[in-house]
Amino acid sequence: MCGLAGEFRRDGSRADVSAVERMAATMSDRGPDDSGVWSQGSTALGHRRLKIIDLSAASGQPLVDPAAGLTGVFNGCIYNYRELREELQGKGHRFFSAGDSEVVVKAYAEWGLDFVDHLIGMFAVAISERDTGRLVLARDRLGIKPLYLAESPGVVRFASTLPALLAGGGVDTGIDPVALAHYLSFHSIVPPPRTILRGVAKLPPATVRVYEPDGTTHDRVYWDPSFTRAAERAGWSERDWQDALLESLTTAVRRRMVADVPVGVLLSGGLDSSLVVALLAGEGQSGLATFSIGFDAGGGREGDEFVYSDLVAKTFGTDHHQLRVPTGDLLPPLEAAVAAMSEPMVSHDCVAFWLLSQEVARHVKVVQSGQGADEILGGYHWYPPLAGVDRERALETYAKAFFDRDAAGLARVLNPAWLADGDPAREFVAAHLGRPGAQTALDAGLRIDTQVMLTDDPVKRVDNMTMAHGLEARVPFLDHEFVELAASCPPELKLAQGGKGVLKEIGRRVLPHEVIDRPKGYFPVPGLTHLEDKLLDRVRDALTAPEARRRDLFRADYVDALLADPNAELTPLNGNKLWQLGLLEMWLQSHGID
Repeated sequence: MCGLAGEFRRDGSRADVSAVERMAATMSDRGPDDSGVWSQGSTALGHRRLKIIDLSAASGQPLVDPAAGLTGVFNGCIYNYRELREELQGKGHRFFSAGDSEVVVKAYAEWGLDFVDHLIGMFAVAISERDTGRLVLARDRLGIKPLYLAESPGVVRFASTLPALLAGGGVDTGIDPVALAHYLSFHSIVPPPRTILRGVAKLPPATVRVYEPDGTTHDRVYWDPSFTRAAERAGWSERDWQDALLESLTTAVRRRMVADVPVGVLLSGGLDSSLVVALLAGEGQSGLATFSIGFDAGGGREGDEFVYSDLVAKTFGTDHHQLRVPTGDLLPPLEAAVAAMSEPMVSHDCVAFWLLSQEVARHVKVVQSGQGADEILGGYHWYPPLAGVDRERALETYAKAFFDRDAAGLARVLNPAWLADGDPAREFVAAHLGRPGAQTALDAGLRIDTQVMLTDDPVKRVDNMTMAHGLEARVPFLDHEFVELAASCPPELKLAQGGKGVLKEIGRRVLPHEVIDRPKGYFPVPGLTHLEDKLLDRVRDALTAPEARRRDLFRADYVDALLADPNAELTPLNGNKLWQLGLLEMWLQSHGID
């Protein structure tokens, strides 16, 4: 797990190595253990390394392979790198390191653009071809690892974080009105390729992009799972599905133990992370380090789930660590979390993950997380309504449960100069829900959440907050083979027992029943869901700052009404609408965008 950066010139000039060095330097938190820069003609690559696999200097990056004529930088982890290494050796490739980074480069040398089909893991990759001058970028299937782009007529820059691109200079930092509409409507989700800034894009998940020296570009989308029932599984019983998903998830958890350093678990006490702990224990892991976080209660909400995480830790004999954060301490970590965001994210979980990661990084460099199970296996409250409608009504049902605003709502919030044409978020979701490859309205809803919402909200959130402390987070529920299997699972098995029914039945085989038969929990930070005192003052300061007044995004009467009653307006997902506006301004100001 690392940070990468680079520049590719298409105007005949040499790459700006100093700009790449500046970009890489901003990512020292992502890669505190080593750094490197390489350049040749029109291309320069930079890297910050977090040593997880092959701790020697041989796996330092950028990784140059003179025999193949390739140089690459890589962020992530390839869980099947040992098997691939053996296969590639059988094809005549010689290795000078023992890590997964060289396997990625050798896989490209062997299979070309199809190399991604052989990789099991999370990754963002940039590979430069010496002989052709071509640059190839690739991102993993679920978008677990980020890759941001800033393109102008003569140059392409890329990096693992958006702030790294800003450090390179020359980026158009104007607000994109379409992205702004997405942010305010689609619960802070801005689907790729857009970001909130006009001059920065992101490579979509499951995409290989080729930049040719003559300026042409072409993409290959290499993975798009089918959310339909597979004929070969038509006769499966409920028990067959449980057995198959358990076997696949066990494989996913086992894969993510590959490391040359200890691996812990983020244990919330919910079903998903508890199941990860149970499966690891079943694989023979003893003395596993587990970590939980809790906050003071506030606004009538509890702030921790220690009763459940303690039970799981005791059941499986883990080396458990509790972190309790007083509400009065939230402002400094809030500022730090905003600074760590590559894009503005409204979830208060960001602060919780930032604090948890800070504590966990003192003990281990790698953790597994239960993230993604709700999107993959139907755990959210907006899925049952989708099960009862036909495909034509999927948009209306999904939007009612998930959207923060419609076009009329945006007009109440934004000054006219910032209103995009139409209703971009609704149009995007309608197109995605209407794509072929989903059998029912519920399948279509699960697909958009798996391929879009998951990537650009919870996955991004965990990546940003863990990597701010040089901590690698691995997500077994997003193993692409597990996702493919779950996508074909009958929806009624997912929705059973109030959601994730098939996973709950799996859990009954290995977990205490109290962890399964309980109300659904979240990662609560009551001090942020109910704005008051210092946090309310901070939001007010952000929305009334000189930069905010010059930007003039929001209608003054709307902001004044929210500030007068800061906890009155909530989104359908119980988000605070004042926080949504204030967080955007905090993020822009934190990153020097005037």
